[in-house]
Amino acid sequence: MGKIILDKMAMQRALTRITYEIVEKNKGVEDLVLIGIKTRGIFLANRIANRLQQLENVTIPVGELDITNYRDDIEHDSMSSDVKMSNNKIDFSIEGKRVILVDDVLYTGRTVRAALSAVMDLGRPKSINLAVLVDRGHRELPIRADFVGKNIPSSQKEKIKVYVSEIDDKDAVELIKVLLKMGSQHDAKIFDIRRWICVPWQGVWFISNNDRGISCKFNYERLSGNYF
Repeated sequence: MGKIILDKMAMQRALTRITYEIVEKNKGVEDLVLIGIKTRGIFLANRIANRLQQLENVTIPVGELDITNYRDDIEHDSMSSDVKMSNNKIDFSIEGKRVILVDDVLYTGRTVRAALSAVMDLGRPKSINLAVLVDRGHRELPIRADFVGKNIPSSQKEKIKVYVSEIDDKDAVELIKVLLKMGSQHDAKIFDIRRWICVPWQGVWFISNNDRGISCKFNYERLSGNYF
């Protein structure tokens, strides 16, 4: 089991604070549009839009953005802009608008970079700001959030899991240690399982990392029910 960092009420307070900060920074909601990054960013964007409507009595357009075709780890040079944007639901113009990108967790920054490329394919907004429920650090690109619900320092051997009631039946943010102990108790190494693939074969577990071209046979000790 992981550690609950934000419960339902804490999530509501964080999103309310983000909402007020958006209004303050933009001096109102004129020309404001929200774009949620799939998947949970979409639900968070809709919640912020509902809160903005309560505060300002204005309906704010909300779009849904799938950044899959803009990721920097897949080949997409031959794709047209129409193909790249085919999975998105943004039925309004962003020309001259104040765009707020909404996501659940900011980590390396690569998802946001892809989202920025997608938004620029749609048009030329007046500005683009980023709102995230959680900033966990470990940036690989020079990207920062303008509105943050909570900063959660974490190691790369930990995972931040955001739950939203729309699809997860609860609201929470959980910090999960994702570790695998390998070898004997006297000579153990700790590996980040997110970068490895574990495969059972003939009663023996093999672990491999395609990035490093490494595979090795090992006896494992299961530390928690969350790991497999």
